[in-house]
Amino acid sequence: MAWKVMTMASDDAVLVLNGTDDVAVARRKLLPGEVITTAHGPLTVLDVIPLGHKIALHDVAETAPVTKYGYQIGVALQPITAGQHVHVHNLVFSAHHKPKVSDLDHAAWTPPAVPERTTFMGVRRNDGTTATRNYIAVLSTVNCSANVCEIVANEATRRGLLDDYPNVDGVIPLVHGLGCGMATSALDLLQRTLAGFATHPNVSGVIVIGLGCEVNQVDLMIKQIHTRRGVAQERMTIQQTGGTRATVEAALDGIKKMLPSVNDSFVRTQRPVSELVLGLNCGGSDGLSGLTANPALGYASDLIVAQGGRSVLAETPEIYGAESLLVHRSTSEETSRRLMDKIAWWEDYTSKLGATMDANPSPGNKAGGITTILEKSLGAVAKSGHAPLQAVYDYAANIDRPGLGFMDTPGYDPVSVTGLLAGGANLICFTTGRGSALGTAPAPTLKLATNNALAARMAEDMDINCGPIFSDGVPVAEKGLEIYNALLDLASGTPSNSESLGYGRNEFQPWHIGVVM
Repeated sequence: MAWKVMTMASDDAVLVLNGTDDVAVARRKLLPGEVITTAHGPLTVLDVIPLGHKIALHDVAETAPVTKYGYQIGVALQPITAGQHVHVHNLVFSAHHKPKVSDLDHAAWTPPAVPERTTFMGVRRNDGTTATRNYIAVLSTVNCSANVCEIVANEATRRGLLDDYPNVDGVIPLVHGLGCGMATSALDLLQRTLAGFATHPNVSGVIVIGLGCEVNQVDLMIKQIHTRRGVAQERMTIQQTGGTRATVEAALDGIKKMLPSVNDSFVRTQRPVSELVLGLNCGGSDGLSGLTANPALGYASDLIVAQGGRSVLAETPEIYGAESLLVHRSTSEETSRRLMDKIAWWEDYTSKLGATMDANPSPGNKAGGITTILEKSLGAVAKSGHAPLQAVYDYAANIDRPGLGFMDTPGYDPVSVTGLLAGGANLICFTTGRGSALGTAPAPTLKLATNNALAARMAEDMDINCGPIFSDGVPVAEKGLEIYNALLDLASGTPSNSESLGYGRNEFQPWHIGVVM
């Protein structure tokens, strides 16, 4: 697999990931004139090579494929000389091998040994789901009621409504820019997303607020929300309730009525790891993402899956070029076909909009050493570990199968994570190399730094530093076990750094597909 990184001493100048690779990764800043040692022999550095960036191991002809991780990441835009910096100036996106849906590897998966710790402190709900947090959600059906929902949540805090209810984590506004001027297909997607949040195991009370004349009518929205038994629910529209101030007060009265039952229903008990639903995500990736945090998270994911838990990879544009790694691990042709159908939809979607799949790597990604989407995807898939792929989910669909799954989402972090949470993820783990500012609610996010510099620079935002995998030769499995234990702590109520900083309200971003009417 692409992310089985070769172990090298920390004083080596470069890391060669696969014996067939055309490039190596700089372990430190390399300067012109340096002579470094590689498995191919001495190599003279010709350019400044920043840490995490690529250096050519040998000459590459113009238009020839360039490989990293043992896979093609693009083609040479011009002749490349051994020792040169390989990046956007001389490497470009190219076509890549597309697997067949029948390319399944039926070899048995050998899961990692189950660690000593196999439980966490959570709350088993009466519908069989398990909660890691406990919130009241104030949900807007349309952008026109978003301000009122925000005011309600702020007023609940300002007035101290939660002061006597220690088991309630907060009142969260779920607001968005949609809900009117929408075609039917887009409305269906929005309603599925909103309903997923309203029925999330971490939500024990729901206030639904509409304007009154929108496409996404409150009564239509309520029909999509099948909350578990005992979940308190209030509904209202601004137009019928008497305007902004009257609606705010009516919503606050509803929250006051809910609070005793919401508080009393949340009593943590020891729960098995099989009840975890982990969403995997990344943002602000760099050249070390696929070498440190992503494979370490993949190991933690495998530990959860090995015990019957659910773990879900997402961000379809960021598996482009690495889809064969998931197809080979699919448990059926139906699963691999669904995955390839999602890829084909994205190719068609971007083409119709005059874009390409290679538009994904951001300026920050490129500054961190990632050149093409093919390279980025090979590192991103590492978050999924090595477990078999059991299911492919539509955006915001219920994550209902044990094992590893994949959800079709955009690569844009807030939209992607919103889909995972709507599907029922009760934990999110997020890797970043540049320093993404993201946290989520109602389920919390654990943040992993891919490199030492980021971990030091944004220490209050990052929960775990995976940089020592690259700098000091720390085994991926050792760091993966650290992540696993931190996830169990998080599930048990220990706040993540992003939680403590107050993140989670603005990351609710439903995916909008289609025209604005």
